Amino acid sequence: MVKTLIKWSCSTGVALVFLSHAALAQTYPSQDIHMVTAFPPGSGADIITRFFAEKVKVASGRTVIVENKVGAWGSIATEYVARAKPDGYTILMSAGSATAAGMHLMKRPPVDVVKAFRIPATMGRLAFVVAVDAKSPYTSLPQLTDAMKKKAKGATYGVAAQTGIVTAELYKSITGVEAVQVLYRTSGDALPELFNGNLDYVVIDPTLALAQAGQGKIRILAQGAATPIKALGDIPPMASVGVPGMDLIAWWAPHVPSATPVNVINQINQWFAQILNLPDTSEFLKKFGMDPFFLTPDEAQALFIKEEKAWAEYVKLAKIEPQ
Repeated sequence: MVKTLIKWSCSTGVALVFLSHAALAQTYPSQDIHMVTAFPPGSGADIITRFFAEKVKVASGRTVIVENKVGAWGSIATEYVARAKPDGYTILMSAGSATAAGMHLMKRPPVDVVKAFRIPATMGRLAFVVAVDAKSPYTSLPQLTDAMKKKAKGATYGVAAQTGIVTAELYKSITGVEAVQVLYRTSGDALPELFNGNLDYVVIDPTLALAQAGQGKIRILAQGAATPIKALGDIPPMASVGVPGMDLIAWWAPHVPSATPVNVINQINQWFAQILNLPDTSEFLKKFGMDPFFLTPDEAQALFIKEEKAWAEYVKLAKIEPQ
């Protein structure tokens, strides 16, 4: 009799858990949604997050709150969402490529991101760019490369985000440039040093680069993608201007804890599919140097897994010592 009761209790508990997950999936969303970004208010990543937050608000009929969890190379935001309740109400908005990169750029990543996250959809793809002060004498990447080789270790450059760090290191590895890296908290923090002559060049995100180039402050020389990002116009791929084999893409995506119910993941995917089909979304992404890029949950997760493995090789190729 006791054994029977125990079996009944255990099976009932499992059933209740199953039913609670099913009920969650059926009623989602029934409360406010929190979108988390690893960057400060006013940054390009923050603006992108807030744009999509407003769109999800319309699509879901729920309030969407943006939270800025800044610091530790994005690991604070990553860990916060990874350990959140897997109910679809806490979503990390980040470059999936950067999340994957963190596994190999840090000695002790806070979580195993492939195990910790599911990627419900993708939003856009972009490439980091090499840029110089608008007053610089360098008008092409080959000119910059030749000059930096002559300066050897007397040359300096600024970077911030993971994709920029690896793009810059691959550029140096392929071309033989020996410029010294100066690491900044954000790409914007590097610009004053570029303008006052303390940096020879920067490798930064296209959002900031396009805004600064539009104001006549910097000159963009090349982009990291082998297949050009259309939103970057006629900016040449590095592979076509003296950096053979360079092809590094960043792609943005919502991330949710891996135990999030499938129906919730599918609902999030549907929202992003709708949003990416809106004309103003394409125009918005273009201003940020991004091309629309949409995948199903299975396709997105497969890309995430592939990217995590690829970044292990990028870091080795660029001879980067994890921090």
